[in-house]
Amino acid sequence: MTTKIITISNQKGGVGKTTTAVNLAHALTLRRNQKVLLIDLDPQGQCATQLGMDSQMGAYYFLTTLPASTNEITFIRQWIRGTGRDFLQLIPGNSMTSAAQMMLGVQEQSISYIRELLKTFAKDHLDYIIFDTSPSVGGLQERAIWAADLVIIPTATEFASLDSLSKTVTTIQALRDNKNWKGGLMGVLPTFFDTTRESRDSLQDLQTTFGDLVLSPIHRATVLRECWSEGKTIFEYAPNSRAAQEYQQLSEIVFKY
Repeated sequence: MTTKIITISNQKGGVGKTTTAVNLAHALTLRRNQKVLLIDLDPQGQCATQLGMDSQMGAYYFLTTLPASTNEITFIRQWIRGTGRDFLQLIPGNSMTSAAQMMLGVQEQSISYIRELLKTFAKDHLDYIIFDTSPSVGGLQERAIWAADLVIIPTATEFASLDSLSKTVTTIQALRDNKNWKGGLMGVLPTFFDTTRESRDSLQDLQTTFGDLVLSPIHRATVLRECWSEGKTIFEYAPNSRAAQEYQQLSEIVFKY
């Protein structure tokens, strides 16, 4: 199996991108021992936090070190961290990721830049590489999308989130039309779904606009918030919860691609 690249993206914060990236990554490792590398491109560095680890500047070095020689490849690989979970590794990020983003802009790196960087892991026999991205634009998110085979857009089921969703979809369409992107939108993932009228109406609007691209929603759940303070994934903290079942179902869909 060739490595599948998945980018979790939305131009709005607070929609469950990191929660989705971390729990999807862990779900895939639990399914037939899929080998997953999670790369945190968000300057908040919260992938490490949710996994009970320290944020570090691994993403900065990943983004600023071209794998042009054995020494450079070895240097980048030194920033791959084991997570204490079988088959799941992390390149953590921190605030220095913002500096790397600025450097990419100043250097006018091509849209394929991040995809080229992934050659570092060509011999690792990874099943999946998952990018968690920042809500801001500025070149980094676009390059992470272009690097992906599949993009998942988490979006909260509230009217305020629908505008940012449309902007993210517009970015994806522009990359396909103008930059020869060969990947695809796997789906829109409704998050924070509950029984309120706003949530139900938002989900209906998504289904009307995107049809079959709307994935099964992730319900609002206290256990998903509690995972953060415990430094655990949903499969460690509440493996029998509805939230765990929903992220497991998402991993099943990903596995079929």
